Amino acid sequence: MDIVLNYDGCLKKLRASPFRSKFHLKAKDIAYVKEKGVDKIKSHAYDFITKRLAPKDLPSDGKQTPMRGHPVFIAQHATATCCRGCLNKWWKIPKGRELTEAEIDFVVGLIMAFIKKEVKDVS
Repeated sequence: MDIVLNYDGCLKKLRASPFRSKFHLKAKDIAYVKEKGVDKIKSHAYDFITKRLAPKDLPSDGKQTPMRGHPVFIAQHATATCCRGCLNKWWKIPKGRELTEAEIDFVVGLIMAFIKKEVKDVS
């Protein structure tokens, strides 16, 4: 699968969705990102995606991503990277197989692009 890494275009596409566009980081999420730094948040994103989204068989697919509790979780819902169904529908990443390294990188990159846009002045 060839993944185009145009995160701005992806985020623009997501903003056109009434459901996806309602997700935003709250003040406590932004404070958490600023406190931890983007490298740590990116590390959390890789950990969450590798454990909760990348495996071939996900018995709780569609229910594995909480709606709150961590900025990455909010970003996953905002970017349609919350479950394999959304990955398939929005990004044409098929279900029923493990995610490739490139797909994991795409998902984490998209999540981080959303977070950086929400936080704006984080480095």
